[in-house]
Amino acid sequence: MQIHRHPWYHQRHHNGSRFRNIWAPPRDVSFLKAARFFVDFAFQQKDNVLPPVQAVDPEMLAAPPARLRLTWIGHASTLVQTPAFSLLTDPVFGQRASPLSFTGPARKTPPALRLAALPSIDLVLLSHDHYDHLDFESLRSTVRRHDPLLLAPLGVGRLVRSAGARRVLELDWWQYVDVEGWRFHCTPARHFSGRGLTNRDATLWAGWFLEALDGSQTLYFAGDSGYAEHFTAIHERLGAPEVALLPIGAYRPRWFMESVHVDPAQAVQAFVDLQAAHFIPIHWGTFDLAEEPLQEPPQLLKQAAAEQNVADCVHLLDIGGVFSLA
Repeated sequence: MQIHRHPWYHQRHHNGSRFRNIWAPPRDVSFLKAARFFVDFAFQQKDNVLPPVQAVDPEMLAAPPARLRLTWIGHASTLVQTPAFSLLTDPVFGQRASPLSFTGPARKTPPALRLAALPSIDLVLLSHDHYDHLDFESLRSTVRRHDPLLLAPLGVGRLVRSAGARRVLELDWWQYVDVEGWRFHCTPARHFSGRGLTNRDATLWAGWFLEALDGSQTLYFAGDSGYAEHFTAIHERLGAPEVALLPIGAYRPRWFMESVHVDPAQAVQAFVDLQAAHFIPIHWGTFDLAEEPLQEPPQLLKQAAAEQNVADCVHLLDIGGVFSLA
């Protein structure tokens, strides 16, 4: 498979052997202020209301959809099924988004599917290397069972190969590859990367725009991103996706999160910028990663969508919820 570049390809986000957030780096926060936030957050008491988790019908999963079917597994993990293939976005089935098994953000809601219950997986889309998006055990199990093709941003390939993946393609922003009758575009995101103290921004972060080569359907998976002009650029260059998977959680406090995570109102604005037809909210209700309670993102999302007159376009799924295009 050959990787292609769009005419507008650039490397402004490259920074020597690392990468950079070209719209604005995370705010220059002192070490002491950041450390105090994490200490305070660790002892914060919240009244979290967990989203419902519904059972997924295995017979439905076994039957290919007429066009497109999405099953929200939890957080940024979604099962995407088309008549041609099935794929996973950022598969995380573990109990902690952490390098350690005994500490770090714990899963508040179970995944809607067990790894063993997944249908055959042909592809995996990875957005970046953070622990709540890249879980080695989940990836190892997926690779052992299905040997899928992994599409990842630059630098992430080395990590996933160490987890046993053999079929890996790494793409830069505004590159694309054709697979199974679909075109997979690697698109910009406003975020950062790193799994430790010494590898900050050593790998790239990205979203993915998928389009059937026959023009029948399109899908956008944002991964993790703060708000910036790239949502408008994606629409202008690739068109309006039918379905947009956009994050809505982990946005408070804004002095800390604004440059890397949209809040619900910004997620709605990103949806408007994309001019998409359907909005599936992700990245909420699974891991407690920020100051807001887990039930707040969908509440604020509904308000913002009503203010922008797009409430009918928002499909707020339970974990295990299914959205289909007929």
